[in-house]
Amino acid sequence: MAPASAQSDSHSSADRRGPMSGVMVLDVTRVVAGPYCAMMFADLGATVIKVENPDDPDYTRTFPPMVDTAAGPASAFYAQYNRNKRGVTLDLRQETARAAFLKLVARADILVENFRPGVMEKLGLGYEVLKQVNPRLVYTAISGFGRTGPNASRPGYDNSGQAAGGLWSMNGYADRPPVRVGTIIGDLAASLYGAIGTLAALREAELTGLGQVVDISQQDSVLSLTENAVVRYTVANEVAGPLGNDHPFVRPYSQFACADGYVFFGGYTDKFWSITCEMFGEPQVAADPRIDTMEKRFDPAVYEAVVRPLLDRWFAARTKAELEAMAGDRVPLSAIKTIDEVIADPHIGARGMIVDVPMGEVSVAMLGLPIKLSNLGIQPHAGAPTLGEHNQTVFGDMLGMAEADIAAMCARKAE
Repeated sequence: MAPASAQSDSHSSADRRGPMSGVMVLDVTRVVAGPYCAMMFADLGATVIKVENPDDPDYTRTFPPMVDTAAGPASAFYAQYNRNKRGVTLDLRQETARAAFLKLVARADILVENFRPGVMEKLGLGYEVLKQVNPRLVYTAISGFGRTGPNASRPGYDNSGQAAGGLWSMNGYADRPPVRVGTIIGDLAASLYGAIGTLAALREAELTGLGQVVDISQQDSVLSLTENAVVRYTVANEVAGPLGNDHPFVRPYSQFACADGYVFFGGYTDKFWSITCEMFGEPQVAADPRIDTMEKRFDPAVYEAVVRPLLDRWFAARTKAELEAMAGDRVPLSAIKTIDEVIADPHIGARGMIVDVPMGEVSVAMLGLPIKLSNLGIQPHAGAPTLGEHNQTVFGDMLGMAEADIAAMCARKAE
C-alpha cells in the first residue's frame, strides 16, 4: 500500500474511456452479486451510478480489510467491487427519492438490481413501471433463484447457490463431507453471466429501441459450472460426488507433492506423456506396455499401481520452480501458488491483473479486469465512492435539482 499519486487522486470516474463510454448504468445492488457486474461496466468506460439508502447502505462498507484514511476507515473489500462508480444516496421508499430515481431511469441504458423478486415492485419501481419511463432500458435482475419458478421468492446467498446448484456436493474428498468452494463462486458467476446477458440485451436495445429483463439466478449460474455432472447423470445415471484433486476419468490430471509444496500436472495425452518421460530422463517408460496408451493410463487400477508412483517419485525431489522450469512450454505443469506468490508472479503483472486503486490518500493493490481489449490500453482507476459522494454531481448537475432539495432528499434520518 503506497501513497496515491496526484494523477490517481484527481482522476474521476467520468474521465474513463472505453467501449462502454456513453452508456449509463444505474447500480441498485449490494455485496458482490451485482456490484461486480456493474463495476465491470465501469471498468470498460460506462458511467455507473451506485444508488444506496442513506440509512442502510451497502454493508460491505464495513467488511475487512479496512484502510485508514483521513476521512476514517474504508473497506478495501467494498472498494474492490465498486471502483470507478459514482455514488448517490436515495431512500426509494420516499416519494421525492422515487421521482428523482425515475428521472435517472429515463436517462439510463441499464439498471442492475439484486433484490429478491418483488422488492422493486413493492417500491413502485418494477420493470413494468420503468419501461413506461424508458422503453429501451435493459433491466438486469440478479437473485438467488431467479424471477420465475417455485423457489423464486426464497432468499439466497453465495452458499445457497453452491448448495442448490450441485457444486457443493461435488467438492471435497469422497471419504469426507462435501466442502464449499473456497470463494464466493456463486456471486461471481452470477455477476459474470449478468454482464454477458446485459451486453446482449443492450445490443438488441440499440438495434430495436426495446429493452428487456435479464433474469440471472445464482443457482442457475452455479449449475452451469458443474462441467460433465449433468450428462454423466442423464446418460449414464452416475451421480457426481467429491473427487478431491482428481478428474473423473482423465489421468494423470491432479495435484502432486513436490519438495516445497504442490503442483498441478495434466500430461494425460500420449504426446504429453512421452515428453514427460523424456523430461525426467526415463524415455523408455513411455513404451511400457502397461501404460503406453492414454486409455490404459485412464484405468484407475493401472493409474494407482504404475502411473502415480512414477510421478510421485519424479516430483518429490524437485521444487515448484524447478518443475515449472523443466516443463516450460512443453507440458501442462503449474505450481499451486499461494495468493502472495500469485501477486508476485511476473506474468500476472504483465497481464495487468493487479491494479492500484486510490483509497483516500493511499493506493491499494486490487484485482484488475480479466477482459483485455486491444484498443483499450491501460487506464488509471478512480476509487469507490464514499456514501453519497456524487449527490450534487448527479442530482444537481445532471438533473438540475436545487442544492437545498438535494440535501433534504438525500439526508440521513435523525437517529
